Amino acid sequence: MPELPSDPELIREMRERVAHARREVVVAIAEGRGTDAWRAAQIALESRGRFGIRMGLERSTALLAALGSPEERVRGALVAGTNGKGSVVALVSAALRAAGVRHATTPKPHLVSYRERVQIDGRPLPPLPFAQSVARALDAADQIEARVGPATEFELLVGAVFDALREKEINTAIVEVGLGGRLDATHAWDGGVAVVTNVGLDHQQYLGDTIEAIANEKAAIIMRGNHAVTGASERGGALDVIRHHAQRAGAPLTIAHAGVTRSLGRSGIEVELEGRGRVHVGLLGRHQGANAAVAAATLDALGKAGIVSVNDEQLRHGFATARWAGRLELIPGALGSGDERDLLLDGAHNEDGAAALAASLGDLAPELRGSNGTHAAPLVLILAVMADKSVAELCTALAAAPELRTAQVICTSVGDVRSLAPEQLVAQVRTAGLGASVCSAADPLEALMIAAQQNGPIIVAGSLYLVGAIRSELMRRGTLPDDGSRDDVAGSSI
Repeated sequence: MPELPSDPELIREMRERVAHARREVVVAIAEGRGTDAWRAAQIALESRGRFGIRMGLERSTALLAALGSPEERVRGALVAGTNGKGSVVALVSAALRAAGVRHATTPKPHLVSYRERVQIDGRPLPPLPFAQSVARALDAADQIEARVGPATEFELLVGAVFDALREKEINTAIVEVGLGGRLDATHAWDGGVAVVTNVGLDHQQYLGDTIEAIANEKAAIIMRGNHAVTGASERGGALDVIRHHAQRAGAPLTIAHAGVTRSLGRSGIEVELEGRGRVHVGLLGRHQGANAAVAAATLDALGKAGIVSVNDEQLRHGFATARWAGRLELIPGALGSGDERDLLLDGAHNEDGAAALAASLGDLAPELRGSNGTHAAPLVLILAVMADKSVAELCTALAAAPELRTAQVICTSVGDVRSLAPEQLVAQVRTAGLGASVCSAADPLEALMIAAQQNGPIIVAGSLYLVGAIRSELMRRGTLPDDGSRDDVAGSSI
């Protein structure tokens, strides 16, 4: 597993930024200024990102121990996989809310606020308690640095998450793995249930170049005594690898399969689930049938492990009302001012995600409304892609949808150093045959302005950073309700 070494000058710069931010955190916390404390804590946390990605469990384990091992009082499910992790977490969380179970989730990446990475009953942790937990995690990191080296941003986040759960007295969590599984910081926690949604090619520079190699990294989260769940297929030997890990750990393995799945248009899907018959799922896209099967099996595993019990009625209510921000998220009238068009947000940040979006449009495109409230073609696609993704394959996957081959495509950038330049993305889009017309925009807001000049429904895809930027703008305008993630209006209450 490769590591990205940190430049000594960057480390020095980071230390200075962190030290200054931490002083601000201490003062703001003492004065009860939650928003100011959070902003300073975020600077201190993200500055650690300068260390790059440094895989391994030694620092995470040491950090949690220095915090007093808050993870040991928490049970639940650790969810790995190439795609579908967030959807499975969202579905399980919705069912737990329907059952009245107080719990935490840790979706990744965040869309608008870093605070989204730890949520209590579906709401981001408010600024002040998050800042307090980050401050304690930074103190713990100081204690272990001489022995195991400096903790990374993600390792600090994991420590802060479990510290926050202890403070909030949360004993149940559905935790999403960050990268891979075997050496991911979240694997320092064993919740009792291990889930591998599926296995595809992504993050090959860290996880390996084959499905089998990637499956080995992800299936390593299955620990002795766990109940294991997967929706992986035989593709590339993934299921065999997961079976092997489960057998070696003595963990009973449930292989989740979705039955017949049909689209309900704007209302989601209906899927046949083993032992439950037809179940309505509020998430859009037929691919969510597979995620619903994994989520249902995860809830069953949580029950078998003695962690939490959800009955059939509660599962059905939760699944029907489930929502997952930024993943085939349909927002009617998003532009406001009498514009009735639909806006569809979908991260679709890799080839499999793009293929799922393309397939879903066969059902959804006829249901999407234009600016005057009626169906209008062509669609408008706002697209941004990270340069380290398989850009050509992603564009080709999108071009499989006839509705996107005739769309107006607006290529933009999210401003991140990893974001592919709009002009380069335009070339890839044209090569793939995606879009009847293609143009570029300097940033997401300019892209949204260009899109608003057309009459068709708008699709935003290719990067969750892009989705987050558009979502933030819609909340600022008031056309999308604030879900607790706006840092600029967040209060300091707990």
